[in-house]
Amino acid sequence: MRTEVLVVGAGPAGIATAIHLRRAGREVLVVDKAAPGRDKICGDGLTASALRELELLGLDPTDIPSWQPVHDVVVRSPLGHRCRFPLPRGSGTYAAIARRAELDAALVQRARAEGVEVTQNTAMLSAVLGRKTATVELDSGRLDADYVVGADGMWSPLRRALGHARTGYRGEWHAFRQYFTGVSEAAATELFISFEADLLPGYFWSFPLPGGGANVGFGIQRGHKHRIQEMGALWPDLLARPHIRELLGPGATPETPHRAWPIPAAIDQTLSGRGRALYVGDAAAACDPMTGEGIGQALVTGRMAANAITAAFEDPPQAQWRYRESIEAELVPDHRMSALLIRALQHRKGVRVAVRVAGATNWTRTNFARWLFEDEPRGVLLTPRRWHRDFLGRPGAYR
Repeated sequence: MRTEVLVVGAGPAGIATAIHLRRAGREVLVVDKAAPGRDKICGDGLTASALRELELLGLDPTDIPSWQPVHDVVVRSPLGHRCRFPLPRGSGTYAAIARRAELDAALVQRARAEGVEVTQNTAMLSAVLGRKTATVELDSGRLDADYVVGADGMWSPLRRALGHARTGYRGEWHAFRQYFTGVSEAAATELFISFEADLLPGYFWSFPLPGGGANVGFGIQRGHKHRIQEMGALWPDLLARPHIRELLGPGATPETPHRAWPIPAAIDQTLSGRGRALYVGDAAAACDPMTGEGIGQALVTGRMAANAITAAFEDPPQAQWRYRESIEAELVPDHRMSALLIRALQHRKGVRVAVRVAGATNWTRTNFARWLFEDEPRGVLLTPRRWHRDFLGRPGAYR
């Protein structure tokens, strides 16, 4: 078998890569070892950046049963001070929640509608990069491609096969999630973030879902107060804290078992490609180091990789350079800004001051919410070339 571009992984990063390549006239095959409908562990939150990328791909929110726009964000400081941050009304969607299993399934269908071949239940066994082709062994047979794109997660099998893996790498963050039903009206309609003193610079979250449900969890940075191995034991204690118990309500019932996953947030020091191979999404460690959000970054890296391949299809070193240049120009400044902000979030006083300053006026409350949900690039102040007349004034997605 042969194709122009093989994409390993059918999550948001891989599907974004494939759709943009197909629109540019390239032959693309996407393979994924998982069966249709697999549940990717995730917080399910979609930022303004992610929503604009999804709209660009042609995704229809009505294809996702759990799609729920978010209009208000409630943030609690370690000492209990709460502030409500409203997102703009009437000008599109700036934040939404959607179960990953449903989002990924809808993206696969969108890719197929664009003419992309997507094959699931197909694992990659080995890969070799040659001077003129990339040869990949799938469990369904051998395939040659001009390019191979790794969209196969933090512990990318493609990276391992090509010798590009970081030995001992375990990610910068670890997150813990459980779905609940029967939650309170507040938990079912509002996005809630609580900076618990013992989790800093991590946080607890409750993200609303239709039908009285919520995605509930917490994230911690590796190397801080709590060890990763303690997360399961910590979960009952978190749920028993009075403000969290009150938020979820007396009828809150676990819908699924709790699950944990690592979050890679090191795009500034991670190999993004070599030869005829490029890496996108979690395989490029593209998650935001402040919030752990990764869907928007996955979609952006997919688009960047596709554009780089399209612009320099006959010259793999040039494609690799173009892709890395896009990352350095657009994503690395945001990563570095988030890394700086984490320093303030490591201490209760820093979080308390940040929440109070952000909630000082109507203007700061609205624009903090837009900035938090990546309506503009996180590191825009570090990159004046990205300033524009409609800064924090653009309509949201799906207007």
